[in-house]
Amino acid sequence: MAPPPSTAAGLPTTAAAARPSTRETPQSPVIALVLRVLTFLALLISVILIGTDTIRGYKFNDFSAYSYMFASGIIGIIYTFTQIGFKISHLTSGYQSGVDGGWLLIDFYGDKVLSYMLATGTATGFGLTVDLNHSSGRYSGFLNKANASASLLFFAFMFSAVSSVFSSLALIPKRP
Repeated sequence: MAPPPSTAAGLPTTAAAARPSTRETPQSPVIALVLRVLTFLALLISVILIGTDTIRGYKFNDFSAYSYMFASGIIGIIYTFTQIGFKISHLTSGYQSGVDGGWLLIDFYGDKVLSYMLATGTATGFGLTVDLNHSSGRYSGFLNKANASASLLFFAFMFSAVSSVFSSLALIPKRP
């Protein structure tokens, strides 16, 4: 007599058991890479804008809020550039290096810290721009450029926050 179908050759009998989980789809690393690239581009343009923002002898580093915004952008560029390298390596080799060594935790916590840093950098930039705009409208070109930089930093925060969701999903253990 033949064994029951559920145990024949150890194959699953239901379609749900044979279906991989959604986090294992090949699109996930591609989407994560696209989000990292968008984050990188928004950060790069934001840093260039605030770094070149000058008017009548004033530069961004004359204001601590704009200096913080610039520093959070630079740190974000370094972190995101590193993450892009790892994502490209993951896509080309199919192997995520350092999984056993805790890279997923570094990825998870790094994304959280970066998201909060970009959010606070955005808030300080917008806050100072509004305050300076109310006190003196003479420097509107300087403030508009700083506001554009803060806006791009906000978009980088949004992309980073979505990337953070992907790194959170990567921590979920695989179902057998």
